[in-house]
Amino acid sequence: MIDFLINIAGAAALLIWAVRLVRTGVERAFMVQLRLWLRRSSQYRILAAATGVAAAMMLQSSTAVAILISNFATSGAVTAAVGLAILLGADLGSALVAQVLLVRQTWLIPVLLAGGVALFLRGGARRTRQIGRILVGLALIFVSLDMLRAAALPLLDSDGTLSVLSYLETDLFAAFVLGAIFAWLVHSSVAAVLFFVTMVSQGVLPAPAALAMVLGANLGGAMIAYGLTLTEPPEARRIILANLGLRGGGAAVVLLALGTAPAQFGWLGASGAAQVINLHMIFNALLCMAALPFVGALSRLVENLVAGTTTEDPSQMPSALTPGALEVPSRALSCASREVVRMGERIEAMLIRAGSLLDTWDDATASQIRNNDAAVRQTHQDIKLYLADLNRRELDKDAVNGSMKLSLLAAHLEAASDVLVRNMLGLAQRLDLEGLHFSADGRQEIGDFHDRVLANVQLSLSVMMTRNPDDARELVAQKEKVRGVEQVLQRKHLGRLREGLTESIETSNIHQETLRVLKQVNTSFAMAGYPILAETGDLLSSRISEHGQ
Repeated sequence: MIDFLINIAGAAALLIWAVRLVRTGVERAFMVQLRLWLRRSSQYRILAAATGVAAAMMLQSSTAVAILISNFATSGAVTAAVGLAILLGADLGSALVAQVLLVRQTWLIPVLLAGGVALFLRGGARRTRQIGRILVGLALIFVSLDMLRAAALPLLDSDGTLSVLSYLETDLFAAFVLGAIFAWLVHSSVAAVLFFVTMVSQGVLPAPAALAMVLGANLGGAMIAYGLTLTEPPEARRIILANLGLRGGGAAVVLLALGTAPAQFGWLGASGAAQVINLHMIFNALLCMAALPFVGALSRLVENLVAGTTTEDPSQMPSALTPGALEVPSRALSCASREVVRMGERIEAMLIRAGSLLDTWDDATASQIRNNDAAVRQTHQDIKLYLADLNRRELDKDAVNGSMKLSLLAAHLEAASDVLVRNMLGLAQRLDLEGLHFSADGRQEIGDFHDRVLANVQLSLSVMMTRNPDDARELVAQKEKVRGVEQVLQRKHLGRLREGLTESIETSNIHQETLRVLKQVNTSFAMAGYPILAETGDLLSSRISEHGQ
């Protein structure tokens, strides 16, 4: 029994890790493109759902798509109705992923491993290396499923274990709850469904119990995103809550039908495993088709249930700068680091809100941005004084360097906050006062650029917290990419001016300055990566050519 538990736990752990490995590779290689596709699909609901399907299949996670859409909803890039349509498509996409990954082809494992390792080790470009990571992750998923099948074989000879699992066939509600809890614990409905289907294919888990557990996994999968967005603004939580109600409520209705007439589910497939995986896919497909025409009404209903945005007072948040920690330099630096991250989070919120002001000016939103800027400036001042107090003590070289790096990073972040308030707010208000509007192409370019910068800001915050060298390299590399993209967009704008487009001519200065502001914000946040790369030896001492005259 102990050997079985060890083997099944190891196989399940490998499955969970492999699914996340694939998702990490996709996020690092294609996240910018995914964000653009999702945001641009907001014109049509069917296109939005289709984009959600594709995004979830690439990320192997509807939760990851839900987090992206919640960010877009907060910034006003997508409406609640469109966001819900994308999430319905994402739920279907994650079900299709589970269907595809259950196709057994033994030759795939060595091919994927060989190709993935070769690309990861020999690939020069970052995207090539991440594609290698994705291939290795897919191979490990197949390996983990084979491990699950092998680990489950001894159970066929264990009457005691089979009787315990058979109990779930008589208590479908318990199986439903167990499936929801398991999906929540592993934070992946795809991994949970693959686990359940593999167990029933080995004859260990009864088919009716597995059907109920897969329905529970749908509820658990929706609960993951709900838990992760509990502290987000109402605009983000409305979409997640609507999807939770649809997916969880639909799963409960099907569970009731399963308990009433389990024999009626035989048409789903000849074997128990086929019935389970087909139920998962058909459930999400029917839910998407049935709910898609009513996403507008559903979003309005949820809007009435979730309170609107309230004015926050950043100054009321307790400070992490504990005076008592100054006697222990490592603790003091940790406290200062937490406050720097908090500065970054406030500026992230400012950037999200500032983007919506380019379309519609709102005094309350502008006031929130100014309040956050005042809090950022005060935090910067507090950090400087705190670190100055720390430097009065006897510190070793590492502590002195750490203090200097935090002080410089805080100064860069304060500069980003300042440019948002002084420049971008002024540009947005000027659009409103003069009754101007960007051209359609110009507004789309600014929206795409804003989203690219926002993604880098969020990556920077992750770097500040984890100090991951790979993420730091990506952050610094994105700084150069953003510079190049900004130059391309400036040339496109000048091209529209040559064509004599009235809207482009009227908003020319505002358009160009907005791009520059966003580039400056990106540069400020990219500074978080340089100290880490200096420590790992990946940073050149100078970018100036040694061969210049």
